[in-house]
Amino acid sequence: MRNLLLSAATVLMGGASFTSPAQSAQPPNGAAHNIVLVHGAFVDQTSWKPVADILLGKGYNVTLVENPLTSLAADVDATRQALAKQNGRTVLVGHSWGGVVITEAGNDPKVSALVYVSAFAPDVGQSLATLASSGPATEGAAAIHPDDKGNLFIDPKVFPSAVAADLPPQIAESLAHSQLPLSHTAFEAPVDTAAWRDKPTFYVISTKDKVIAPEVQKIFAARMHARTTDVAGSHASLVVHAKEVAAVIEEAALAE
Repeated sequence: MRNLLLSAATVLMGGASFTSPAQSAQPPNGAAHNIVLVHGAFVDQTSWKPVADILLGKGYNVTLVENPLTSLAADVDATRQALAKQNGRTVLVGHSWGGVVITEAGNDPKVSALVYVSAFAPDVGQSLATLASSGPATEGAAAIHPDDKGNLFIDPKVFPSAVAADLPPQIAESLAHSQLPLSHTAFEAPVDTAAWRDKPTFYVISTKDKVIAPEVQKIFAARMHARTTDVAGSHASLVVHAKEVAAVIEEAALAE
């Protein structure tokens, strides 16, 4: 999956290199220097690599969390371990399922701002299952099914059009067949903290998303009083619109 996502990013961004450039760039004065990126279900942390490399090139310290996807508690713990290693103010960012994780883990005192990218944003007592059942049905949500062990995945036949319609078809199809399943226990677990109530919050709305309906993303953002940015991308907008997403994270780094 790692090579597939990097290939997709290279194709979509004109062959740009995504290796970490060796340069002495520094974030703006007063900005949080640390960025922690939390990935969603069905993919791994390399989904953040295009955004991470843009931010690394500008001098930020970037950490990619590797979610076990075995439970909400396990993913929150992985994120908290990453936060514990940060020195100073940190922007915590989540994509898709990662929004649930940062909602719970974001009450860490080091977290200076939260960024949701096409992400679920629960309130206290809400789970991913709660949110998924309360909004309008989408092609992607309808295609989520359990396997014989109760782990969830998206029907591989639907994945390319529902999740990654703006990725090259061959790459989208390959991703569909190499999904990392999400445990049903994670899907059903409610959060007991809503960190966005006490933190500056930003939301990137993907206007062509077929997993989380754009109108639902707008509802999440409005409830959180988040500063919003629209991108004309699919659920995979963190890859396809990496530059725009990185720019929002940089804005959040300056929030107080």
